Amino acid sequence: MSSETPDIISISSHHKIEVLSASDLETLKNGTLELLAEVGVYYPSQKAMAIFADHGANVDWDTNIVRIPPALVTKAMGNAPRSFVLGGREKRFDLTLDGSASYLATDGCGVHVIDPETREKRSSSKADVAMMARISDALPMVSFFWPMISAQDYGKAAPLHECHAGLTNTLKHVRGGTTIHPELAVSIVEMATVVAGSEAERRSRPPVCANICTIAPLAQDAHGIETALVYAEAGIPISFMAMPTMGSTAPATVLGAIALGDAEVISAMVLMQLAFPGTPVFHSIITSLMNPRTGGYIGDTPLPVSLIAVQLAHAWNVPSLGGGSFSSDAPDVGWQSAFEAGFGGVQIPLAGGEICGYLGLMDSSMVLYPEQIILDAEIAMNVFDTYKSFEFKDFDESLGVIKAVGPQGHFLREKHTRKHIRDFHYSPIFHQQDPDGTLRDPRDMAIEGFQKIFDSHQPEPLPDIALKEMDQILAAADKTAEKLAS
Repeated sequence: MSSETPDIISISSHHKIEVLSASDLETLKNGTLELLAEVGVYYPSQKAMAIFADHGANVDWDTNIVRIPPALVTKAMGNAPRSFVLGGREKRFDLTLDGSASYLATDGCGVHVIDPETREKRSSSKADVAMMARISDALPMVSFFWPMISAQDYGKAAPLHECHAGLTNTLKHVRGGTTIHPELAVSIVEMATVVAGSEAERRSRPPVCANICTIAPLAQDAHGIETALVYAEAGIPISFMAMPTMGSTAPATVLGAIALGDAEVISAMVLMQLAFPGTPVFHSIITSLMNPRTGGYIGDTPLPVSLIAVQLAHAWNVPSLGGGSFSSDAPDVGWQSAFEAGFGGVQIPLAGGEICGYLGLMDSSMVLYPEQIILDAEIAMNVFDTYKSFEFKDFDESLGVIKAVGPQGHFLREKHTRKHIRDFHYSPIFHQQDPDGTLRDPRDMAIEGFQKIFDSHQPEPLPDIALKEMDQILAAADKTAEKLAS
């Protein structure tokens, strides 16, 4: 028996932080143009290099370096749409990426799970992806499902099974495409078409989008970029994500790392627009810092890198994936994870990124603690309440009850109080007490909340005919993956 999926709650604010001025952003964009024209980007793909060569880029076939003239970059980026729709299975879950709202996503793509029953750490599986899609479906603060962990029980075909687990366990938009062998990417398109109902509907309201990571510094992945071309031809939106690490794979400065990442992202966007003008693309730079003592990875830094990345995306006139998050480098749920989630969360509406948030993972997006997504969703609700706008349509009613009660009166018995006291959000996680008055641990409450959803929530399933078609697509893709692996 299925249960109702609640409407999503997006976050927005009338106030935005602009770290850089318009002239600063032009300086950054000019830096990107300079890097693309003079240094170039490594493209280990004959197909990609041929597209660039056909449009007048300087292609070095011996080194696989592509240098793109500024005029070509500007012309190509002019074809990228400023806004487009990421479709849900129902229209009420459609996300319009036009800057009017920030939609919160789950984080991806971890490799370990703290088992909900045994509480032991283990490798993730497709069943875990499906479980978290179902949990996310029940949380109004989650607008966009990014498979949170990997289907490690399916080898090379894992991304296909992660996409399938998402599409069959949530009504929300699914980040279903990622870097995979181009021959297998076609199966992602086929599954998206089945869920959408037709090719035309898949193009207007795509139920999946893709994420392709670049390689710092200034390189693309062969399968990644050719997979992106498959998605682009099908009209599936693609975010290109640069992940420069200051001090190792990027300069040890914020602006240097941003410029490097931007050059990688823009070069890929240009390729998509040259091959298939109008391809929906969104921009993402996730900047980290090398730990100078260990050489390790510091993902959460008190620096405005995510704010700048969103500004830069909008300066290129494309939507952004980024701008504040709930992710944490902490190895376990505790003080550090709460601080980093809260600090990152309050930046989300101020940055104005279209897709952001990254709820539910720990340890630099490597480990899933089931309760963490419940805690993050509660923090997100507090962020929403903090930034929501106020309407004055009921202000006269409030003045009236103040006049009626008068000096030294009390509002407890007023009808106005009984009417409006339910308007506030009362946390099911924080400030909860046992019958004896003892405050309960929010983490324990989150574990109980997770279990309650796990036991009771089942989103509306796809029609049987669609499920059978998707099973056939997966079976054929599994055979292809076996051939590619041999």
